[in-house]
Amino acid sequence: MEKDDRTPDALDKADLREAYERGRSDERSRRKRHPVLMTVTFLLAAVGLVLLAMAAVNGSFMRGGNVVDQQLNVAADRAAPAVNEAASNAGQSLREAGQSAKSRAEKVG
Repeated sequence: MEKDDRTPDALDKADLREAYERGRSDERSRRKRHPVLMTVTFLLAAVGLVLLAMAAVNGSFMRGGNVVDQQLNVAADRAAPAVNEAASNAGQSLREAGQSAKSRAEKVG
């Protein structure tokens, strides 16, 4: 039988550390988090913080909400023409690509 050169105190600390690491890895494997869910949670928390800050700056949730609504309306008004133009450009590009493919097919055939 081999004699253990470590002191009982060192042995206890090593065993305790090993048990602690095993418990951490077990808990980590039980609590798998989905990255999309965590991202959505983080974004919702950020929006909540912004709304709280707006309420604090404007003195009430009602006035803070009005400021947020006005800013969203301005953003929507500015974004609508850009989105419509992008959609129009995409449609035109698809028509041109279709015509180009059709003319190539006629040259081959």
